Parts: sequence; structure tokens; C-alpha cells
Amino acid sequence: MKFQCRHCREKLDNEVINLGSQPASNAYLSKEDLLKPEITYPLKVYICKKCWLMQIPEYAKPEELFKADYAYFSSTSKSWCMHAKNYVNQCIEKKIINKKSFVVEIASNDGYLLQYVKEKGIKCLGIEPTFETSQIARSKGINTLNKFFGEYLVDELKQNYVGLNGADLIIANNVIAHVPNVNDFVKGLASLVSDNGLISIEFPHLLKLLKLNQFDTIYHEHFSYFSLRTIKRIALFAGLKIVGTEELRTHGGSLRVWLMKNKSVCNTSDKNISKVLREESEGKLESIDTYKKLQTNAEKIKNSLIEFLIHNKNKGSEVHAYGAAAKGNTLLNFAGIRSDLIKSIADKSLSKQNKFLPGSHIPIISPEDLFNQMPNKILIMPWNIADEIKNEYRNYNFYTSIPYFRKIS
Repeated sequence: MKFQCRHCREKLDNEVINLGSQPASNAYLSKEDLLKPEITYPLKVYICKKCWLMQIPEYAKPEELFKADYAYFSSTSKSWCMHAKNYVNQCIEKKIINKKSFVVEIASNDGYLLQYVKEKGIKCLGIEPTFETSQIARSKGINTLNKFFGEYLVDELKQNYVGLNGADLIIANNVIAHVPNVNDFVKGLASLVSDNGLISIEFPHLLKLLKLNQFDTIYHEHFSYFSLRTIKRIALFAGLKIVGTEELRTHGGSLRVWLMKNKSVCNTSDKNISKVLREESEGKLESIDTYKKLQTNAEKIKNSLIEFLIHNKNKGSEVHAYGAAAKGNTLLNFAGIRSDLIKSIADKSLSKQNKFLPGSHIPIISPEDLFNQMPNKILIMPWNIADEIKNEYRNYNFYTSIPYFRKIS
């Protein structure tokens, strides 16, 4: 099968990494589901040699991945909610928004961010395709539209919700990677924002993924993996320009990028844009050779984890896991790990408890049930919040696999 780049339409023939055939990483299973066939898709990543967008071809449609019972709820992470609260406060302090503003968040999930906008008395609207998360947002009093965002939706939003002038601030945190038609998505942002409004997007930085072996952030729900330079190209294509960028610690190293319409008046001179672009050039993100190490590094991590688990099994020492995150499912399924090597995995999210991980079928339990067993060794799957977990649950032996297998002191 021949694939084309989702941005520039160049033929995709440079494979970066092959993680085998895997189920959707957020497709958690009930006990009854274990008796049914499980759908898997190829998990192969390519790099476009023209625009340098790293991407997974659209093996699965968004509707197949982001179903009504989609089990990711942003509010379960205290650190992520604090990140959102600090962001809103920053926007107010910098006078980006005020009580006359209208704020739209794309992929607003369970209202984890807009709850802080609403607290400040600022009008807002969430757009969220998954039903259960949008229901929780509505229970918080946040007006939420249960749809996928795209250019097709802009007229309806302007006519019925935002006003004809458009939104003063559009927030799109960790959503652009989830969009198969990235050109349509960014054009939609450009059409919805007001002439002098701002668009704020956050995404894991491709430079960090490559440097820190973060291959487990690759899963079917993440169609694309972005550098700042690639975002700049896509933005220009849609009539937008980058006016600022911030480097964040979230998700193992992310970028927050501020965009405005090309015709907007903006005197902002952000030196950090040049700094990040220079670091990307030094990291040789536009050289095929840079991407060749990712497969080898992933296999080293996989082998180290398997050796650790088999060693403990042979000793009669049980290993459990914490955090039923999508990234963990990528690693476990790539390594072929099942419940004979990891007995259970704990997660705070009630929507995941008493279910099973896709592919590996490891049972998901509550943190209380896990720690009542006094586990000896615990593998933290969402390594990006390892500090939050180990600070909450002290006196346990915690391990992570990324950027390499290690015990956390």
C-alpha cells in the first residue's frame, strides 16, 4: 500500500519505526470483551522527506479510536490540572483574555481547563468528540459541543456560540497530534479566531521524543509528531504565523506555540522561537539518518524490561504496574508482555478500573487495591508523571523504562 504525507502529499517511503500490530491504546476491555476478537492495526511510523512531518498513516478512522466510552479523563492527574490552572492565570496576567473575551477549547475533555476560565467569569465553549468526557464537563457547568472540530464546524460555531467576529483565544492542547486531516484542522483554527485573537497549541516536541527514546508516545491515536519547524510550515499554509513559543516539561518535553493570523498586527519578538529552531537544526531533524536510531533504541528498552520481568518471575517475585496510560500499552504490546509477567496495573480513573489493558489483557485495579497487597516492585508506565506518583506513594520500589530502564530512587 502506498501512503502520502497528510500535509504536503509527498509519497511516504521512509519508515522510522515498526512497533508491530497493536490494538488502539485507549480501547480498554471489559471481562466480556476478552472472549471476542480484538482488532489490531499496524503501528508503523514514517517521516516525510519533503516537509519532515513524522506520522502514522490513517490505518484507523478517528471514530474508531475516540469512541463514546473513550477512557482518558484529564482531571485524574493533579499535575495536569495545575498546569491548566497556571495557564489560565498566565493568560489573564498577560492580558490575553479578560471578562469581555470568548475562549474556545478544542478537545476540552472533561473540562479540566475551562473550569478555571469559567471561575474567572469569562465566556467559554468546549468542543469534545467523546461523549462521557463531555458529559462530565457539562456537569461542571461548562457549555460543551460533542463534535469533532474541523473547518466544516466554523460557521455553526460563529452563528450559534462564538459570534461572527470569532474567538479571542482558541486553546488546542495535545490535540493536533490526534487529527488525521491536519491541514483542515489548522485552517479551521484560522477561520474561527478573531482578527486580533490568539491560538495556543501544545504538543510533545519531536526533538525530545528522539533524544529521550520516547517511542511509547507513538500510538494510533497520535497520527503526527511535530517539530516547531513543521508546525510553522503547516501554520503558514493555513494563513497563520507563529508569534511565540514556550518550552514545557509536560509529557516529557512539550512546546506551547502561539499563533495569529498573518494579517494581524503583532509587534512581539520572541527570541525563544529562534532558540528552538536552532536546537532543531543542531538535532538534525531534517536528516533521515537522525531517525534511524529510534528502532534500535526501542528494542534495547524492550529487551531490558523483558529481562527484568523474567528475572523476577524466576525468583518468585511479583511485579505490578501503575498508570494504565496509552503510552504504557504501546510498550507492553511491543514487548509482548502479558499478565504472567505483570500481575496487575493500578489506575485512579474509575472508568478504567475493573477493565483490562488492550492487547496484554492485564487487569486494572484501584491504587488502594494495589497498595493493600504491599507490592515489592512497581513499574510506572506514565513516566512523565513518575515524580507525582512516587511522591504520593512513598516507601515502594518504583521503576520506569523511558528513556532507559531504571529504578527510581
